[in-house]
Amino acid sequence: MCAAPDRGLDLGPPDLARLLDRFDLGDGATIAPAADRGQQGSVWKLTSSRGAFAVKTMFETWTEDEVAEPAEFQQLVHAAGVAVPGVVRTVDGGVLADVDGRTVRVYDWVDLRAPNPLLDPSAVGAVVAAIHRVRWVESTSVHPWYTEPVGAARWTELCDAAVRERAPFADDLTAMVEGMIALESLLEPAADIQTCHCDLWADNVRSTPAGEVCVIDWENAGPADPSQELCLPLYDFGSDATRARALYGAYREDGGPARIERPGQFSMLIAQLGHINERAISRWLRDGATIEQRAHDAALFGEFVSRPLTLALIDEILGAIA
Repeated sequence: MCAAPDRGLDLGPPDLARLLDRFDLGDGATIAPAADRGQQGSVWKLTSSRGAFAVKTMFETWTEDEVAEPAEFQQLVHAAGVAVPGVVRTVDGGVLADVDGRTVRVYDWVDLRAPNPLLDPSAVGAVVAAIHRVRWVESTSVHPWYTEPVGAARWTELCDAAVRERAPFADDLTAMVEGMIALESLLEPAADIQTCHCDLWADNVRSTPAGEVCVIDWENAGPADPSQELCLPLYDFGSDATRARALYGAYREDGGPARIERPGQFSMLIAQLGHINERAISRWLRDGATIEQRAHDAALFGEFVSRPLTLALIDEILGAIA
């Protein structure tokens, strides 16, 4: 995948007509300004004679092979009754289209509230259980993003560079780097593999205005261990023992198959946070980064600083759900 800039969705009549034709979206379309911006792309609301749709302009160039498994799994979860935006396919059955030089995909529109890590933890646990009950295995090769460490040498290199370049997060990184290396010593391979969402952060698990919990952004769905994936929402939504216990209890009561019993099962969370932070720091340090880009990357690392994952926190979560 190669990165592409976010150029908005200011489509002229020929490109808008191509978008409507490729996805059979009807006619009389209007496009609202960007509704949301995630790590994968910007989302726009298109309203046409067929209804309302979310049009996502991707920041990277994807292939149909790369999106086939996530799209199929999203449709299976949607068919199982979980609150998930429906995938809108092209007229020839694909998922992607090239519109004005940008990779675009389309979903059914769902009104969502802003990300909120204080959502009802029982509702979050129930929806994660519902996703995990859709047991589907297309491939078994877990992406290194979820399994491999950044490594002590790379963390040390980044820390030294941040201090040298006087990055605004240099002091925080220096104070935390030994703990981040220690966390990576816990990493263990995924065991019971099935297709999972792989990105169950508060940004992607949101409430609708009616109070239903909806899960969005399925681009990263793929092979994972559900017990390792469950640790992501436990960390993001379980800000205290009561919330963690409620989330895990609801997950089990609703038939979720995963069980969390040891620190090594936090491997997906540890690896993913490590790679997110490594990427944010690397982008801040790269030559040619704009002020806006550096602010975005510093803020991304700052999210981790506000509630760092530590060995002690993992022990607290395990104690709460035991």
